[in-house]
Amino acid sequence: MIRSLRCMALLGLLVLGACATPHARRTDVLFWNEPQRESAFRSMETHYASNTVRHGMPHALPVGTPLLPRFDDGTTLDSYMHDHHVAGIMVVQDGRVRLERYGLGATRTTRWTSFSVAKSFTSTLVGAALRDGAIHSLDDKVVRYIPELAAGAYRDVTVRQLLTMTSGVRWNEDYVDPASDVARMYEGERRKGEPLLVTYMARLPREFPPGEHWVYKTGETDLIGILVERATGRTLASYLSEKIWKPYGMAADAIWLKDEVDGTEAGGSGVSATLADYARLGQFLLDGGVAAGKPVLADGWIADATRKHADIGVPGRGYGYQWWTWDDGSFAGIGIFGQLLHVDPRRHLVIVQLAAWPVATDDAQARARAAFVKAVLRAVDAPPSAGMGVN
Repeated sequence: MIRSLRCMALLGLLVLGACATPHARRTDVLFWNEPQRESAFRSMETHYASNTVRHGMPHALPVGTPLLPRFDDGTTLDSYMHDHHVAGIMVVQDGRVRLERYGLGATRTTRWTSFSVAKSFTSTLVGAALRDGAIHSLDDKVVRYIPELAAGAYRDVTVRQLLTMTSGVRWNEDYVDPASDVARMYEGERRKGEPLLVTYMARLPREFPPGEHWVYKTGETDLIGILVERATGRTLASYLSEKIWKPYGMAADAIWLKDEVDGTEAGGSGVSATLADYARLGQFLLDGGVAAGKPVLADGWIADATRKHADIGVPGRGYGYQWWTWDDGSFAGIGIFGQLLHVDPRRHLVIVQLAAWPVATDDAQARARAAFVKAVLRAVDAPPSAGMGVN
């Protein structure tokens, strides 16, 4: 009774997602206010249905030489974290933790949602499924795995084009527009035996020929997640646990959000994990995708997935297989509201940020996050006597 009253009270606030009621909209997170974000981002599994990603024996992350970012405008790490609602920062170099800091009441045991950083998780599972032979080729048509799409604009789209977001299917990823595709992709009439997300995506029209034009689409990464599930016969959570989370040694269980009716996991935005376990995923990639002494991913997958395949219109940058890329060889998973998993192979470096920005994304927040990464790199590259920075 009490639970029902709580949910009814929240209906007027457009926060249906704050109660795990049937048919609650996962995309309502886009419209939560700041206190709701800071509370819910650490406990998404209490608001939505989810699967658990089981962990193994922890892969050690020993403490390394302390490091503090060197901002060029006098910003301190404390002021940066405060001004941008940062819940956690970790810098790992050569497998050692050089910086670990928490805010917003988060701790080492806090699981924080990653939003679109999950896209890079889903992409990595494609690499595992290729090695296992569950996915035959990236040049397979998507309809080989999701035949419900055969009548629409996805009928000629390949797995590779989904990974690079170059399907040519029309899409609106406006996070502040309640009528955008990203806000409405989990809505509509359900069809028996067909995930609601597939039903939505199947009716989208074509805008460009496949392979010719890049447009960012969270719904397509959800399709990739469904494709991996069907190819492997496993949920994303169980496959991630089997291939990486247990054998590589993540220290805590993660969670992966799913539709409470059809059970489909959100490949584009559904993972919550601890700060250190996000860093371990980056370290797993720096270690060549090897876990428990065995290669997990298809040969050459990391190099291929993290290089530029699509032009995003920004000099020096591009898009790979669900990774943002830089011409210097670094790559990143980036999520709305401030999430970041940045991997720099040349420096043997992983940078993680978890946050609850006051907006999903905008240029000012993105510039501040980029300045933070540059401040970390400046400290990493500084002579040892100058590397301590200012708190």
